This record gives sequence, C-alpha cells and structure tokens, in this order.
Amino acid sequence: MSNASLADLKAFIQVAQQRSFQKAADALGVSRSSLSHAVKGLEQRLGVRLLHRTTRSVALTEAGEQLLQRLTPLLQDLDDALDAVSHGPDELAGTLRINASKGGARWLLEHVAPTFLQRHPHVELDLVSEGRLVDIVAEGFDAGVRLAESVPRDMVAVPFGGNVRFVAVASPAYVATFGRPGTPDELRSHRCIRQRMPSGKRYRWEFERGTQQLTLDVPGALSLDDNDLLIEAACAGLGIAYAPQSFARQALETGELVLLLEDWTPPCPGLCLYYSSYRHVPAPLQALIAIIREQG
Repeated sequence: MSNASLADLKAFIQVAQQRSFQKAADALGVSRSSLSHAVKGLEQRLGVRLLHRTTRSVALTEAGEQLLQRLTPLLQDLDDALDAVSHGPDELAGTLRINASKGGARWLLEHVAPTFLQRHPHVELDLVSEGRLVDIVAEGFDAGVRLAESVPRDMVAVPFGGNVRFVAVASPAYVATFGRPGTPDELRSHRCIRQRMPSGKRYRWEFERGTQQLTLDVPGALSLDDNDLLIEAACAGLGIAYAPQSFARQALETGELVLLLEDWTPPCPGLCLYYSSYRHVPAPLQALIAIIREQG
C-alpha cells in the first residue's frame, strides 16, 4: 500500500487540472522543481506513470485519469469537512468552483452572486466561464451551468432563469438591402453569420413551428465563436445572426437589430445548475442552490 502524502496527492491534482507544472506551481505557491519532485515521488511510490511530460505539454496517462477521477471528489469532501469544523456548523467557508457558459455566468453574477457573497463572506466563489462542456468532476468543479439539453444524464439538475429563446436577427440596413426571409429555407440565399463551437464544429441553426422542425447548416462567409461578437457583427450589417435573445435584447430595444422568423423560434428549456449524483453535496453548493430557488 502506498504512503502517498496528502500534499503529494494535491500536487498531482493541481498539475492534472492545469496541464502545466508552472501554472500548478504558481497556484500552489511552490517552486516548479519541488512540484515536479513531489509528483515523481508519488509515481515511484505507486509504481505507475501518471503523467506524460514533454517540454511543451503535460497529459494524463490512463492511470492518471483514473486517479484524478477518484481523488477529486474525495479531497473536495475532505476540504469541506475540515472547513466545517474550523469555522463552526453555522458559518460556511472554503471554495465553491463552478464551470458555466457565458450566459449562465452572467445570470449568476446578476441574480445570485451578490446575495451569496453577502450571506457567506468566508466562501470564495470561483466562477469559470468557457464555451466547452467539461467533465466537472474530473476537472475539480463542484457544479456546472449549461442549457438543459446539454446536462449529462447522470447529473442532478436544478433549472433556473426560465426558458430561453434563440432568435434570428439582422440590422435594418441588411433587411433593406437583402430582404427579410419568410421561412428558414430562405436563409440558404442569405448572408448568415455562422457560429463555431468549442469543439470546432459549426453550430446548426434550429427552427420549429407546430410539428415542423428544421436544422440548417446555413451558408455564410463569416464565422465567429462568441455570442457577443455575433450580435456586434449583425449590428454592423454583416449578415443574419442566430443567438440567445438575451444577448440581442439591448440591440433589439434600440432598433439596431430586428427579429426575423419570429414564429419559427419558440422558447425552449433554459439553464440548469448541475452536479454529480454520486457524491456528497458540499454546504456552500447547497447554500447557492437555495438562493437560486429563491430567485424562482
């Protein structure tokens, strides 16, 4: 049986999550050489290689992946238990890490974070916003925030914020020059601003009216990977954009953009906060969920 220390295990997790010895060393406040020595010592005691190292990158071996997935929730539970004892049963402390889409992060910052930070001043809310859908357990997050359709089936989901609506929008100048599409199929003859997903694939536009459902890979000479940029490009008259209505709301109110194909873009299930159903729910996450439910 290995005599791996808690410090060595935490060092390994930090390197595995950061995919970099230097970034992990900076996060832990130690030297790169001492961190490398700790991980090497852990590998020697376990008798297995955990990391593939090159001069430019760090990657997990199969054994490293397995260890990371098992260790992350266990050490998080340990930290939660120690924080609870050191601060008392009624005072929450520690770090709450949440991975969210940009829209989800905005909603939390506006509706949840002010109340949460006021009620629980000893909890650090670490909110990471990114487009890619990550394995929240393997990467050390307590919870994630995504659209309901993207939540993994083995997770507990807490809906919030109501339904979301994706809309097609264009500037009045674009409509005056190129006309207004009457059906989704007519988009094939328009200039569309396409969206590239974090996976590298282009997002296919989805439309629905009654029992009719269409998914289109629209044409276009411009592709972007951010909803805010899509709206800016549409405002500049560069084409028709398709994005969550919340991102376009201000431009629609000022008249910089107009809605297209309104009867083809009904609301759909919105955002969910989700977390693993296989591990203890830490007290700070329970407190955050309570505030989300207060918001309705």
